[in-house]
Amino acid sequence: MSDNSQATGHEEDHTGPIKTPKQLLLAAFFSFVIPIFVIIGLVYYVTSANKPAAGAVNTEKATAERIQKVGMVEIRDANREMKSGEEVFKAQCAACHATGAAGAPKFGDTAAWGARVKTGFDALYNSAMKGKGAMGAQGGGDFSDYEVARAVVYMANAGGAKFDEPKKPVAEAK
Repeated sequence: MSDNSQATGHEEDHTGPIKTPKQLLLAAFFSFVIPIFVIIGLVYYVTSANKPAAGAVNTEKATAERIQKVGMVEIRDANREMKSGEEVFKAQCAACHATGAAGAPKFGDTAAWGARVKTGFDALYNSAMKGKGAMGAQGGGDFSDYEVARAVVYMANAGGAKFDEPKKPVAEAK
């Protein structure tokens, strides 16, 4: 009749790691689930770079601020007419000194300006150029150093000082 020994021997040569139907179902399940999680993880990794930082409202503006130039050159007309102390006061200083905002001495208040006037023009001018307390530095702003000095004299003289008008800087001849 037939020889069963060859059939059994041949079957043993082709057996794999899956021996039960439960193992077959688990292998089929994980062969679909694991690649799906890998794909989801890769998509999340690739798209995570496009998300704005926490709390960032305008990422384009933040990027522009980070890559802005370190310095800049501004060319002004050196021969323009210099502003008077009163004009500079109205344009720059009146915002705080007219109302006394942020502890600034009010314009014309001799009591508030008295102690400041005693320190001298140089100390007042230095405070105006570098800033003091809540007042920002005026050096390098819209007005020249000479114009700021004229404004300091204008305000201090209104507060009881007797400072002389600063001398206009002379252009250097080359």
